[in-house]
Amino acid sequence: MNQRLHLSKKNKVIAGVCGGISESFNLDPTLVRVIWVVLTLITLSVPIMIILYIVCWAIMPQEL
Repeated sequence: MNQRLHLSKKNKVIAGVCGGISESFNLDPTLVRVIWVVLTLITLSVPIMIILYIVCWAIMPQEL
């Protein structure tokens, strides 16, 4: 796994966070999005997950 974590340009829906995570770990982007939503609903922490997404959006570099 030599790829850096980055925002995706190809698999972008909102900001490219889930797409970038999926590209870095060679996963399906839809699977990563579904896992994100399920974790949000299971933990009942919607505001925390939204803040976490925004933080990831702010600190993850753009895809080169």
